[in-house]
Amino acid sequence: MSDSTGVLPRSVRIGYGSGSVATGAFGTVPGLMLLPYLTDELGIAALWAGLIVFLPKAWDVVLNPIAGRISDRTVDPAGPRRPWLIRAGLMLAGAFALIFSAPELGSRGLEAAWVLVFFILAASAYAFFQVPYVAMPAEITSSYNERTRLMTARVAILAFTIMLAGATAPMIRDAVGGRDGYRVMGVVMALIIAIGVASAYVGTRNAPIGAVSAGAGSLREQLRIVATARDFRLLLTTFVLQALATGCMLAGVNYLAGDVLENKTAATILFVCFVGPALLLTPLWARFGERVGKQRGYLVSSLILAAGAALAVVAQVAPVALVYVATALVGVGYAGCQVFPMAMLPDAAAIDAARTGESRTGVYTGVWTAGETLGLALGPGLFAIILAIGGYVSSQGGDIVQSGSARTAITVGFSLVPAALTLLSLAWLTRYRLDADAVAAAIDHHLSPTETA
Repeated sequence: MSDSTGVLPRSVRIGYGSGSVATGAFGTVPGLMLLPYLTDELGIAALWAGLIVFLPKAWDVVLNPIAGRISDRTVDPAGPRRPWLIRAGLMLAGAFALIFSAPELGSRGLEAAWVLVFFILAASAYAFFQVPYVAMPAEITSSYNERTRLMTARVAILAFTIMLAGATAPMIRDAVGGRDGYRVMGVVMALIIAIGVASAYVGTRNAPIGAVSAGAGSLREQLRIVATARDFRLLLTTFVLQALATGCMLAGVNYLAGDVLENKTAATILFVCFVGPALLLTPLWARFGERVGKQRGYLVSSLILAAGAALAVVAQVAPVALVYVATALVGVGYAGCQVFPMAMLPDAAAIDAARTGESRTGVYTGVWTAGETLGLALGPGLFAIILAIGGYVSSQGGDIVQSGSARTAITVGFSLVPAALTLLSLAWLTRYRLDADAVAAAIDHHLSPTETA
């Protein structure tokens, strides 16, 4: 493991956190913009559009553990993870710009195929950026609390990026208009991704490099070992269900603004309400976690997120201000739901490395990222199914007045469904047991008490 047991330099924390500019933009914009692009600009039926959004993410679920395995075995003076940031990150930016640049091919099927191909390419590049990126904290510090501080910087930058990308992407699209609006938006977001990639690569040049050797055996054997990690399984299940909830809400923002609130500019306001609290409260969540523990902090933040989502069910009848308040409450909880699990993941990987003397950090983070990707992919797919059940009508131009049942489906998909998924995830989180004492004892004695239970 790294010999960095104390506080990391501020430049390293900020440098590492800047990678969230890339992950935040790619994680937010397709979830927010791609489904409306397919249904309301290209005229693709909701179920087919949902499938197009889902398939590249499903491919990532398979690819992520492989990317982790490859990064575990990468030999480079800069370490096994960092070179992948620039290699895959720049490929991600280029492919992203092309997703929203489908030419008029005279066929909805061909235009849908264009989107699918470049989304798959972007998702593949993202796997080789995200997995090594998420693996780095377990190796650059062995401090339980320093990982939380590292994640605080990352989540603060992530929140800012989500607000920047989520608020400006619809504005760029609407300012330019039509397909050209989506094309320009895609290029601008690709440039933002490239900036985040370069900043993370340069900013982590002085970060410590872990010295644990890569785990032996095949990928299947490595995955089997990771599957025996009880607390990792519990944490992963919680996070995947919450990613599903978040993906569902992201997919619903444009529909809620345009069809329920009947104000397309409300999409930008909803995003500011969602992300604004995270910018202010992320450091407070970190301090709260240091006082009560990461698991309890994660539990409290999850309950707040679920409460805000449930309150949004009044969107069809209540003043719009109350919908904004509900969304802000979701944002308060979301900040904690990003800080804590991402600070808990390195604990599980570090315990395994301390016990075995081998690094499976890439495999752990590959499985983790695969789970997150699956949840975020299924979110828009689930929302598309809810739209279809409600009778949502797709169109080229998106100017159809939707039925009452379609508006109800949008509201439920944005509110009650994510709230229920978040509450369901707590059935696994409450059984998690890796606190600071357990992590310290496992590393000191090279034995995890929970893994032998």
